[in-house]
Amino acid sequence: MAKILGYGEDSLTLWMLRHHIPMILDGDDKTLESDCLVFYRPSFGRSGGSGSPEFGEFDAIVASLKKIYLIESKWDNLLASKSEKNLVRPVQGLRHQIFSWYITHWKEKHVQNWKEFVDEEGQNFKRKFNKPIASSGLLAQNLEFVLKTLLEHCRKFSGEQNIKNVLVFFYKERLDALPIKPEDFTLVTIDYSQDITGNFVRM
Repeated sequence: MAKILGYGEDSLTLWMLRHHIPMILDGDDKTLESDCLVFYRPSFGRSGGSGSPEFGEFDAIVASLKKIYLIESKWDNLLASKSEKNLVRPVQGLRHQIFSWYITHWKEKHVQNWKEFVDEEGQNFKRKFNKPIASSGLLAQNLEFVLKTLLEHCRKFSGEQNIKNVLVFFYKERLDALPIKPEDFTLVTIDYSQDITGNFVRM
């Protein structure tokens, strides 16, 4: 296998998914790493405004047998360049809220037909988020596939209590201060200093 070196948040996220998934899981989640399902950088279009159903891209989604982890990744280079230490922007928090709504409502209704789901829940979605629901096209296809795949894998999923918003912060030097996170996010810090050559992480 070729030796691969990567730079930046995307590479660190993939490195974490290859080597450190147990650090993401809650303490009461005993799922083996080999039993986890990972979507790497699943995209649901651009962030979009009130007129667009698109709501952006996660850095990763990890499904254990018990919970679903929605992941945003940041690294220390970003923190060093910002005076503001809150690294999760409002649009990113909204992405988590929207996806959580989709997966809980899809589960609650046990709907197997996307059109029926849209017809039944479209107005509720619009009232809550001031955005149209993903009714058709590639976005709807990808969203339906991701939702079905996650729920088929996460056998103990029963509702919002099984969803965890995670901010993963990568660092290579001693942390003087932790980044600020929203209240509904769990902060996971990962030291990558032992796996770098220069400033590149060994994948």
